[in-house]
Amino acid sequence: MVALRLPFENAKNRKALMIGLALVAGLGGAALVAQIEGDRGIPPIASNGDYEVRGIEVNVGGDNAEDARSKGWREAQRKAWEKLWSTNGSGGAAPGLDDATIESMVSAVVVEHEQIGPRRYIARLGVIFDRARTGERLGMTGVKARSAPLLVIPVLYQGGVATVFETRTPWQKAWAEYRTGNSAIDYVRPAGAGSDSLLLTAGQLDRRSRNWWRLILDEFGAADVIMPIARLERSYPGGPVTGTFSARYGPDNRFLGSFTLTAKSEAEVPKMLEDAIGRIDGIYTQALVAGTLRPDPTLNMAPEVDPKLIEQIIAAEGPRPVVAQTAGPDAAPTAAASASASAAATTLTIQFATPDGAAVDAGMAAVRGVSGVRSAVSSSIAIGGTSVMRVTFAGDIDALAAALRAQGWRVTVGAGALSIRK
Repeated sequence: MVALRLPFENAKNRKALMIGLALVAGLGGAALVAQIEGDRGIPPIASNGDYEVRGIEVNVGGDNAEDARSKGWREAQRKAWEKLWSTNGSGGAAPGLDDATIESMVSAVVVEHEQIGPRRYIARLGVIFDRARTGERLGMTGVKARSAPLLVIPVLYQGGVATVFETRTPWQKAWAEYRTGNSAIDYVRPAGAGSDSLLLTAGQLDRRSRNWWRLILDEFGAADVIMPIARLERSYPGGPVTGTFSARYGPDNRFLGSFTLTAKSEAEVPKMLEDAIGRIDGIYTQALVAGTLRPDPTLNMAPEVDPKLIEQIIAAEGPRPVVAQTAGPDAAPTAAASASASAAATTLTIQFATPDGAAVDAGMAAVRGVSGVRSAVSSSIAIGGTSVMRVTFAGDIDALAAALRAQGWRVTVGAGALSIRK
């Protein structure tokens, strides 16, 4: 299938794209500003590949609050080292290291929850190990294979409303805080501020136009898209919260897997969302290993005609007739033979935008109505994208292009192919 980009598809300036969206939607300047202003967007944390171990529980005592906290952090670092070794090490028990050595490998301690008493420290902590100082001890000196860059559109359904970046949501916050360095997936996480809330919405998931998706992906430097979806249902205010999570991917919104988690109270929702992202990452990783999660080839549309298609068209036409140049009595038959050769049928490909079924019928009817068109058969129908038809025309491609322009079509001429649009 051959596809030509829309006129504005090569635009890299987001402001120009926003102006175009405003004109199409008929929005005034004030209305457009109202949709992108306000406090929204959560910048994602940097993912530099450090190792992070979360959910370490500690409950220790000390001479005073500060002493108890110091002991709690050292205990969390020891537990995190053992857990990191069990998941990333060479097997067996973790090598015994003193507290000073372990502390030298730790780059940060993340406080997830803590309670500090006069002589007691109870907390749930996360420990981040520096990859350069820890990787060699784990025997991980090689380069870890990762996926192509994938744009993340985190959709949250709650209260019957679907949101992405229109407001700050706990689902977007969880994705912004997720450390992707340990994952095999190369996540591209938008901040969600400014025009991101216009470009990336829940309605975007229902689009099938490859031209539009390619424009969005080019804007964020991604090769494809994934859609982690969360649905939160609350039994009653302050009570249990049930979350149904699903992993989808690609411009066709394909399903990979789903699961359900429950938080006992509203306070445990952030922890549930964190666990959900870990499981979703596992689903995407398994799909990557299985070869399912790979960039959709239809998104990589070249702006020129496929050379293989040109070769097929030339082969279908066969050798061109050779007309002998003679004079005298044979001059008239030669002229007739030349006229016949000029009227020889030409087989070519025509692309036309088809946002709906009516556009398919209109495009086919317009081409079939051109004088000299012997046949026009659809070879690919893409509702919401670009369809392709194969046409046999008694004449050259320029004559067909001129006839279509006379009908009001905007025509782009390629090598053995046309692209038409209203």
